[in-house]
Amino acid sequence: MPATPEKTALLTGGSSGIGEAIAKRLVEDGWQVLALSRSEPKFKHHRLKFCAVDLLDDTAFQTLLNRVGPVDAIIHSAGVLRTGSISEMKLEDADLMWRLHMDCAARLVQTLSPRMPNGGRIVLIGSRVANGVAGRSLYAASKSALIGFSRSIAAELAARQITANIIAPGATDTPMLHDPARASTPPIMPPMRRLVRPEEVAATAAFLLSDGAASITGQNIVICGGSSL
Repeated sequence: MPATPEKTALLTGGSSGIGEAIAKRLVEDGWQVLALSRSEPKFKHHRLKFCAVDLLDDTAFQTLLNRVGPVDAIIHSAGVLRTGSISEMKLEDADLMWRLHMDCAARLVQTLSPRMPNGGRIVLIGSRVANGVAGRSLYAASKSALIGFSRSIAAELAARQITANIIAPGATDTPMLHDPARASTPPIMPPMRRLVRPEEVAATAAFLLSDGAASITGQNIVICGGSSL
């Protein structure tokens, strides 16, 4: 029998943290991964291709997406966290997070989903914080917007059997969590008494891309070590 053709996933934010863990998992599972970020991933693999791009440079990002061929999956993992109380929050941070989290997701879906084969997959990395947490209002706003967005595109794409889901991690052991810029709002340890591991988020992403998840769409899957209980 002929070998099963390799599938291709386009991944943003694959150079560190959750995105890097997803990239490693997918290439191990046999996916071709096209990783888009400003920095090159620290690991090498023959199924991993890196394209340097600033996702906040609208022209450069759109030009690159226009050159990308059909992909079987889109995973938007790139993100940034800015914290602050009501009196401390900065509207420029709101603009930054909205553009990176929401606008980039919309650009990816609008450009690539028409070229996706039936049965494709879209996975957006959200956050448990989307429900609201003190000191993270602007971040929560940008991540909660993804919920309505993903459910809406899931409804539009269902006839093509393309699924769209969010993975919403709680506090995850990544470089972003240890960013000195958020020292004033440290993470709260979940009831399991440990942080979520990036590999756990990657495993969930891999499942959502699998045949076993073909009927799961429009969902917000929370991975939080019990923080939501």
